[in-house]
Amino acid sequence: MQDQLTALLAKAAAELPAIASRPDFESAKARYVGPNGELTALMKQMGTVPKEQRPAVGKLINEAKGRLQAQLDAALARIADAELAAQLGPPVDASLPATDAGPGTRHPLTQVREEMCRILRKVGFAVADGPEVESEYYCFDALNTPIDHPARDEKDTFYFPTTARFGNISKKVAGEKYLLRTHTSSVQIRTMLKGPPPIRIVSPGRVYRRDTTDATHSANFHQLECLYVDRNVTVRDLKALLDYIFASLLGPETKTRFRPHYFGYTEPSFEVDLTASHLPKVNKPWIEIGGCGMVDPSVFEAVGYDPEIWTGYAFGMGLERLAMLLYGIDDIRYFYQNDLRFLKQFA
Repeated sequence: MQDQLTALLAKAAAELPAIASRPDFESAKARYVGPNGELTALMKQMGTVPKEQRPAVGKLINEAKGRLQAQLDAALARIADAELAAQLGPPVDASLPATDAGPGTRHPLTQVREEMCRILRKVGFAVADGPEVESEYYCFDALNTPIDHPARDEKDTFYFPTTARFGNISKKVAGEKYLLRTHTSSVQIRTMLKGPPPIRIVSPGRVYRRDTTDATHSANFHQLECLYVDRNVTVRDLKALLDYIFASLLGPETKTRFRPHYFGYTEPSFEVDLTASHLPKVNKPWIEIGGCGMVDPSVFEAVGYDPEIWTGYAFGMGLERLAMLLYGIDDIRYFYQNDLRFLKQFA
């Protein structure tokens, strides 16, 4: 038995290193350890070994089995490495310079965001930021959004499981849920809760909604919202600021107009249209760009402001929408594909 095991291991040691493909390996493996394999046949002979010799013979077989398995494993690892090398192709010298050594550029959305913030800083607005994970209070309750409002439905908003915990984000109301913010208006609430007016902020940031992605919609996009709270703030102030912003961003020939609308946290509320026929790939005289209005008194009451003393306006718009108008882009998905052919156009 020992001579047979020794011969079997010698045969495997000579054959297995020469095998170059996985099918050949599987065939050789079956010949050695398959149901009808050579080692299997030797193991079946244990029944004919005298009882007093079985421990010694069993030990020899187990040792041979382990050595054979090690040879099989080594052969398979070598074949797998060869297959991976074939997929990767010839080796690359990582010390060589890149084929495209051109400088990086800012993303078009970053360019539009920074330009909007620059324009607003010139008239006294400060940039404010807030968390993308919010609680229902900051995203809905304090913004006068009732519990049965469609925006709070799970079909529109990404909620976290009730067991989720975020140590850096406090809950204002017991039992409320965490969610991915649907607008940056939550930053306005957090800012007002920090101190009294006057307040003049712009809050750009990423927001999330359950939208089906297409050429004009995305479940993950960017907003820019502004809030101004002071004494005797009027709709006229709001209209003047929007005229200034879009004339600065899109050209002096750009004009705006208001259309009555409804938003839970502003009253009165308006949709904002702007003249756009002078912009790339736009053939309409007016195009919708965002929403605005005077801050609802109930929102002031929620943050401890006296609505008899303070008034204010708020407005918001999508940065993707602005970038698409400014650069003549007709598909929002281009912003997220990391295609260098697209991004290099904005150097």
